[in-house]
Amino acid sequence: MRSSRIGGAGALVLASAAAVPVAAKGQATLSWDEMQTELRRRSAPQVTARISYGPGPHQFGELRLPEGPGPHPVVVIIHGGCWLSIADLTYMDHFAGTLNRAGWATWSLEFRTIDQEGGGWPRILEDVALGTDHLRHMAEEYPLSTSRVVASGHSSGGHLALWLGARESLPHDLEGGPRLRGGDPLPLAGVVGLAAIADLADYTRYTRCGPTIVSDFLGEPVDPSSERFRLSDPGSLLPASAPQLLLMGELDPIVPPSHGEHYTRRALESGQVVEVATVPGAGHFELVAPWTAPWEQVWERLGGFLRSVWEQGVR
Repeated sequence: MRSSRIGGAGALVLASAAAVPVAAKGQATLSWDEMQTELRRRSAPQVTARISYGPGPHQFGELRLPEGPGPHPVVVIIHGGCWLSIADLTYMDHFAGTLNRAGWATWSLEFRTIDQEGGGWPRILEDVALGTDHLRHMAEEYPLSTSRVVASGHSSGGHLALWLGARESLPHDLEGGPRLRGGDPLPLAGVVGLAAIADLADYTRYTRCGPTIVSDFLGEPVDPSSERFRLSDPGSLLPASAPQLLLMGELDPIVPPSHGEHYTRRALESGQVVEVATVPGAGHFELVAPWTAPWEQVWERLGGFLRSVWEQGVR
């Protein structure tokens, strides 16, 4: 069983934050260490192909196809880890497998992170954009429907998924806008944020990823008027064309429900089509752990959203 890369102080952030017991509810949430133990017990769903979308060692993804001839709708999966290399795409394997069994192909992306050579802003954004657009080339070889693509991300990966959904509306009056947007962004039919870091300014109030993590991601102090912030913050790019679903864990100490509610209020005011739901009994990692008790309610919301996208067909 492959395991995520964990080490250093960042690992302590994930492990300690996710293990915080919630006394008022009389229960503890799933910790990172507990999740890793369970992942080692389980066989990872088979990967159809590991495909490079760029020349770097971290610019690749794992494609998994469901049964049947296709063309299959696709979920682009983006892992979390505070934009750092403390986690990689492997902890999302069983999340991907559940989607495959529901008839969706999955394209799970790896990318350069803040603490890797060549990483940092804007490389993370460029990588997830390039990896997503690479689906067009993949569809020439594999039975994939590029008209029914949903981006789904967990935690900091949720930020990247929301950003992907708004990439087509990056402002042209900012120097970096056209470069990050690219010539022809692959349209998304929907975006799912799972415990997503959705609003960069608001997330500076939470310190489980470290008190400077947003400025570390941006490579500069957090300033909502700066070009980097305006190009990177999903809330600053509202409304996006694709509908959004945000699922938050009731007991999440890393990205609490209040953060999702803050973003949702802002999104609704902009006219964005968005739904937010808080999953009872879930912490941070239960939202991507199909073997846990809260998963039934996660899938009720997520499955319904994906079915609605499936039924849309070509937009």
